[in-house]
Amino acid sequence: MNACNQEGGRCAEMAMVCLTDFEAYAKEHLSKATWDYYAAGADECCTRDDNLLAYKRIRLRPRVLRDVSASDTRTTVQGTEISFPVGIAPTAFHCLAWHEGEVATARAAEALDTCYITSTYSTCSVEEIAAAAPGGYRWFQLYVYRDRKLSEQIVQRVEALGYKALVLTVDVPYTGKRRNDIRNQFKLPPHLKVKNFDGVFQEAAAPEDYGIPANTLDPSISWKDVYWLQSITRLPIIIKGILTKEDAELAVEHGVQGVVVSNHGGRQLDGGPASIDALTEIVDTVQGRIEIYVDGGVRTGSDVLKALALGARCVFIGRPAVWGLAYKGEEGLREVLQILNDEFRLSMALSGCRNVAEINRNLIQLSRL
Repeated sequence: MNACNQEGGRCAEMAMVCLTDFEAYAKEHLSKATWDYYAAGADECCTRDDNLLAYKRIRLRPRVLRDVSASDTRTTVQGTEISFPVGIAPTAFHCLAWHEGEVATARAAEALDTCYITSTYSTCSVEEIAAAAPGGYRWFQLYVYRDRKLSEQIVQRVEALGYKALVLTVDVPYTGKRRNDIRNQFKLPPHLKVKNFDGVFQEAAAPEDYGIPANTLDPSISWKDVYWLQSITRLPIIIKGILTKEDAELAVEHGVQGVVVSNHGGRQLDGGPASIDALTEIVDTVQGRIEIYVDGGVRTGSDVLKALALGARCVFIGRPAVWGLAYKGEEGLREVLQILNDEFRLSMALSGCRNVAEINRNLIQLSRL
């Protein structure tokens, strides 16, 4: 992405103004199989696409003459202060986008003073990630495997390393059908591994499912496994993949500390609701008893504002983080986060909000929802 200065004969980098600039760069520079993997939605990609469209359907009700000469974007998640209510969602295989992978992601999150949810399917180990950004605020995203010892061992590792919460992903009893990955016969290149399980599956024969032997995930997982997880860790447990008020109520009843309203970036069940469209019924059901977060489709600072107005405590970005890595590694991801921070601050001010506490549902035109 270079724009040439004809007079001086020099080439200057084109300014990256918004998140879609990073998306365009990533699409142009990543291999087709890698781009397709990151971009993939399930089946016809209706839910993936609706995650974006749903935010565009929401209208704001800005207030004016509110003295917005000073603004404060800080908030807290699970009692820890972060600089603004945008964290990094768990996404796999960051080394496909940038050679330093999740190490660069961790450093960028630390630099911007926000939360990074590390994926089980990282191409750097939880130890490498913790060492790269020792002052960073990190949660760990967990799957439950048929071999419970695998899950238990990694929980013990991340707890010892200072990760601050477990994010139990519950919407993958089976992997969704992502057509382009099948067409491309997507596999991790030989030099990359799911580092958290390096050596564990050496004896296992093919076929593989995204870097791990097929049928490793446990489709029998149920609410009783939340109690099992609570029995092996002192860390707060956050459930990721909630889309209904019924499951939100069950999450509260099972004593978890938070939920992520999420459809897995539209990569699992196609035809489910956009995450932001599912948020309101969950907020109304939970009534502040636990914290609620949302991911899927956040591309602008005004998207962040809308999510908070509808009751989310914080949003998490997935694909945009990978685009930032593809652009310039840690520096690129820092740029993505800074753009979102700046846009969020501006949207707050233009809506008459001086701090996060002033953002509420009165900011949303509910008649439009």
